[in-house]
Amino acid sequence: MIAGAIIGGALVALGLLDAIGKRGRAKAIPVLEPSNADVSDEHVFIVRPGVVLDEPTRRAASAHARANGLLVLDLVPPEISSWRVQFLLTLANPIKYRSERIANGASACDALLVERETLARAIHEHRALGQPASAVAFAKLAQTLKYYASTEMDFAVAPGLASPGIPLRERRRLLRMAFGNYVGPVIGVHNLFIALAIALAPAWGLAALAVRHLEILLSTLGTALAPRDRLLHVLGRTPIDLGSTFGPLADGPEGPTDTEGLRRTYASLLANGTTPFFEPEREDCPICAARGLTKILEMGDRYQGKPGRFALSRCEACGHVFQNPRLSIEGLNFYYRDFYDGQGEEALAGLFASNPAVYRARARMVAEITTPHRWLDVGAGHGHFCSIARDLLPDTHFDGLDLAASIEDAERRRWVEHGIRGLFPEVAPTLVGRGEPYDVISMSHYLEHTTDPRAEIAAAAKVLPEGGFFFIEVPDPDCRLAYLLGRQWMQWFQPQHLHFLSAANLERLLREHGFEPVAWHRGEAHQPIDFTFSMYLLFADLAPLIDGPWRPASQGTFRKTLCAVLRAVSLPFFLVATLLDHAVAPLVRRLGWSNTYRVVARRVPMGWAKGED
Repeated sequence: MIAGAIIGGALVALGLLDAIGKRGRAKAIPVLEPSNADVSDEHVFIVRPGVVLDEPTRRAASAHARANGLLVLDLVPPEISSWRVQFLLTLANPIKYRSERIANGASACDALLVERETLARAIHEHRALGQPASAVAFAKLAQTLKYYASTEMDFAVAPGLASPGIPLRERRRLLRMAFGNYVGPVIGVHNLFIALAIALAPAWGLAALAVRHLEILLSTLGTALAPRDRLLHVLGRTPIDLGSTFGPLADGPEGPTDTEGLRRTYASLLANGTTPFFEPEREDCPICAARGLTKILEMGDRYQGKPGRFALSRCEACGHVFQNPRLSIEGLNFYYRDFYDGQGEEALAGLFASNPAVYRARARMVAEITTPHRWLDVGAGHGHFCSIARDLLPDTHFDGLDLAASIEDAERRRWVEHGIRGLFPEVAPTLVGRGEPYDVISMSHYLEHTTDPRAEIAAAAKVLPEGGFFFIEVPDPDCRLAYLLGRQWMQWFQPQHLHFLSAANLERLLREHGFEPVAWHRGEAHQPIDFTFSMYLLFADLAPLIDGPWRPASQGTFRKTLCAVLRAVSLPFFLVATLLDHAVAPLVRRLGWSNTYRVVARRVPMGWAKGED
């Protein structure tokens, strides 16, 4: 009885807080005002098939976009269905949507106003999208456009917009796109807890069920959103949610995945096993050349589950930890494939956008020491850091360098001023004497991925003039949690992390190349994710989130059901692990157990950095 009351009371409280939050979001969406002005020649309208967008609404939308400095405007019908209201207001917060530079885009999936040049840049990245033929393709286009419009994309309620519904198959695909494979377990567990509360404490359980069914009224009454099916949704919320979550999915925006083709590709890549993916095992340390090495860990691919075993060795002389044997170029290509691109691109985009506070902390550390004019971010990816850092340093020119094509997308998105593609040690000579020199170079979670950290630091010394600053952030191999959690420590990140530089070894390399450290962040750089990711890795071994074509063919309905059950079971463990991470974070920072550290070093004459007179 008491347990039922606790569960039911918690569900009531959470339901009311959720409804209040969504109500605030609904009220924040402006309503288009009528306008007699012509539609701007620079504005293009993209409309989902079946949606009716009349001329007065086009004029009003164009006028609203011009008045508010918008490159993209998502038009929301006032009578949009209740399910879509809940989905939109869960996915996006119109109160701060414009200020969220790197947030994933969201849409009501009916009609978009887009500035022509912005659309041209976005389509260049995703040519296959074109004119979206479904709500799924429309949502994907809106997600991409947010990257290109950034702080110049917003929502508005369009009173004249008439919209059809979205089929169940597309709803299910939209949920997977937005929330991943855990959406089913989350919905299932939530309904299970309501049922449990009803069984143990009927009054509290029924109150929780009532709040859930009344949420659409609590969140939309008195706002510009007036779903035409509100009363039906109140009566049938539970079956509507279940039907919109479980069952066959619509195809993705690029059509059905060629699973068999991908399987053949991976079978060909693995034809000779994994031996070609590794260099010969080293007998000496890559940092100090000492020959006393000890193997400390061995594990498989912890994130994608690709075949192969990866060992980490520690140098007994200097303590350096590194992958041994190291991946070859062929191996790096194999294990990076479908991680940052292809099948893994969408999930990684969400992860990179999930914690802008970390990017701000990096920029702030440098800004407290100097005000840069030109900054080069090495290993910039899509440029997330540069996009966020410009809020703190609006007058700084940010360039980005990366080996992948993502850096070209970053330039088209205008998250970097100039995207440079290539390996930094090879590109560095071409950057010397080309225009105004860089006064800051940054490497955030980059050095551990490189085959030769010494060469990367030497390249930075070549590009930076004396007085320039070098920012580095890397995992801290001295973190005691690394050895407490063992193979479950997220920062080992095998097989991608090749080197783990301790603060002492990094300082040694910096001074060797003419850099003098001027500021360190140890506890300040800690990221409270250790227990959460250890739980992720534990359950990923049991129920892989990525059903990649490198894995054996699916074992059918039983295996899929088992994975779904395990994911549902994992949810409370994730919650406890997340709470534990945040609870112990202050203690971990004080004790110096941080999983990450940062350093800012100044380029000085070589003798100074080595401590010579």
